[in-house]
Amino acid sequence: MKVAAIQHDVVWENAEATCARLVPQVAAAAATGARLVVLTEMFSTGFSMNTGAIAEPGDGPSTRWLQANAREHAVWLAASIPIDDGSGRKPANTLTLADPTGEVAARYEKIHPFTYSGEHEHYRAGESFVTVEVEGVRATFFVCYDLRFADEFWATADGTDLYVVPANWPDTRRRHWQQLLVARAIENQAYVLGCNRVGQGGKLTYVGDSRIIDPMGEILAAGAHTETILTAEVDPAVVTKVRERFPFMQDRR
Repeated sequence: MKVAAIQHDVVWENAEATCARLVPQVAAAAATGARLVVLTEMFSTGFSMNTGAIAEPGDGPSTRWLQANAREHAVWLAASIPIDDGSGRKPANTLTLADPTGEVAARYEKIHPFTYSGEHEHYRAGESFVTVEVEGVRATFFVCYDLRFADEFWATADGTDLYVVPANWPDTRRRHWQQLLVARAIENQAYVLGCNRVGQGGKLTYVGDSRIIDPMGEILAAGAHTETILTAEVDPAVVTKVRERFPFMQDRR
């Protein structure tokens, strides 16, 4: 299955303007034959703590936009959105996956809010892992800061062919992003797709460095510092073959 990561800029706290800019980029990604298309963390607003201005209900405009574009291009489309479920709790940084019919196939709430920037003060932590079979590929979804926590990836490895990690990872720690993506692929013998934004937002600079990595840690596609679309083929049979040839995971304790 071909997958695509759209490394894009964001119009800060302006979902309508960002979504308008992304329409041709999603169309271009779908035109490559990609079946799963991934956008960034808080794809339509940027990584903002201003929940009063940007949080949306589960059927809000950013979710509807994902659904409409997934349906128009008959692809799976994933990105994270700040969602307020109306329960009175804090919103959650929620990865949302729309299927080719335009239905919401899954939601994953970011388990590790980024306390260094105060995310935990504005967004609640998720509690559950989410794995979805996408056209024969078992895809497990995480968001940005989750990447630092190897145990979460280990816990889901047996049932995962592909990890998907949308992010807003700033340039000051770009080496961490690059190395951790490769480490998660190698230690779990699975594909990893990391999709990071570019541009300026919230007084931070983002330089992309998106990656699609194979189960041996080889980089199949990489982005630089500008908007771009990365594509690569992922094959569950390769995951099986690597794990059979190098049966390292059976020695985990």
